[in-house]
Amino acid sequence: MITLSAVGGVALVELGMALTPGPNMIHLASRAITQGRRAGLVSLSGTAVGFLCYLLAAAAGLSALFTAVPVAYTVVKLAGAVYLAYLAWGMLRPGGRSPFAPAQDLPPVSDARLFSMGLLTNLLNPKIALLYAALLPQFLNPQAGPAWKQLLQLGGVQIIVGITVNAVIMLGAARVSGFLAARPRVMTAQRFTAGGLLGIFALRTALSRTPVST
Repeated sequence: MITLSAVGGVALVELGMALTPGPNMIHLASRAITQGRRAGLVSLSGTAVGFLCYLLAAAAGLSALFTAVPVAYTVVKLAGAVYLAYLAWGMLRPGGRSPFAPAQDLPPVSDARLFSMGLLTNLLNPKIALLYAALLPQFLNPQAGPAWKQLLQLGGVQIIVGITVNAVIMLGAARVSGFLAARPRVMTAQRFTAGGLLGIFALRTALSRTPVST
């Protein structure tokens, strides 16, 4: 049985990652602002399924694979770091955009397309891949039972926190966007803060160590 400290640690890690602007936040905010909250919720359901896919993969031995083949982990880690740095540059560069100032000309799409886009965005999100491959295994306890059971429990905590935070962001995206649009200086400060956090996370990802054996 996982400990309360492990639950709290995973919850804090996921909270920090969910609040750091990335593909999921940008996609959900964009859809909610341009196509309405219902579209955002449909996209969010695809995001939730993406979390479940990663959880099942982790329980099946994804982290063990990376431990056995360190070069595979290194490739994923560096690719994720480069992608996060790219997102950071997109916000920090002259003329960059905030996650809450997405393109307003996104064409409406069907529910099936919204769901699949939410799913693919999450599956291709390097932050989530690294979370399941490298971070969750750090909270495993050899005395707490089989690793796969612990991963399912810890992954459940991550999914609850992640979906809750993304839902709050998505539901409030239109209001936040309007608030920031009326206050250009605040929008700029938010953009630089978000971009800086993404840059820091990219650096930490690049310097992270190979996950421990599970």
